[in-house]
Amino acid sequence: MRRYGLIGWPLGHSFSKAYFSEKFPREGVQDAAYELFPIQSAPELTDILAQYPDLCGLNVTIPHKETVMPLLHELDETARAVGAVNCIKVGAGGHLKGYNTDVVGFEQSLRNMPGFSGNIGPALILGTGGAAKAVAYVLRKLQIPYRFVSRSPRTAQEISYEDLTAVSCALLINTTPLGTFPETDQMPPVPTQMFQPGMFVFDLIYNPAETLLLRQAKQRGCHVRNGLEMLELQAEAAWHIWQT
Repeated sequence: MRRYGLIGWPLGHSFSKAYFSEKFPREGVQDAAYELFPIQSAPELTDILAQYPDLCGLNVTIPHKETVMPLLHELDETARAVGAVNCIKVGAGGHLKGYNTDVVGFEQSLRNMPGFSGNIGPALILGTGGAAKAVAYVLRKLQIPYRFVSRSPRTAQEISYEDLTAVSCALLINTTPLGTFPETDQMPPVPTQMFQPGMFVFDLIYNPAETLLLRQAKQRGCHVRNGLEMLELQAEAAWHIWQT
């Protein structure tokens, strides 16, 4: 049995489990299973590996994308540059190598937005966690200037939500979980006057398909995109890593 899975906390409804559980029979993948491993702290990964010696690969979601890194034996160059891991390959002898496929998923999905051109800016990233780091890596690659928005700014590259009344942007990316099902009546505290016609708004949330943030932006003429395509692309990138 080739076993794969997802670590994070909480997990609840998992995109990854549904995606791979459908992918395996559809593509004739034999003797493979995908499971959920809800763990509150990253070091619990050690127990999972001991309990399931047939593990071949893991996806990593919040809040472990950064805290899992010290437990790994090796980091892919991109994961090291990003400073976050969302994919682990379990090799011979339990060798753990970390990757970041969020980068692949976000970049391609962003490029797929109708009307999007890399020659835009500036951008604002809501949140400062592991997903935000992957987004920032892509923006640097595309040479799009950006700043993080945080409830508690700690660096010169971070601003508070209160500061948003005095700034503007061409691209807004939400990497926070605010608005995720079942709390669909929530959104990051972004002033709606920020949303201008022609602006691009990308929400990494995929459930619901249209968050309150995206609905508010679309009503004001913005180009919007949710995180479903990004998740599908990063999942396929993870599968490729596990099979090579």
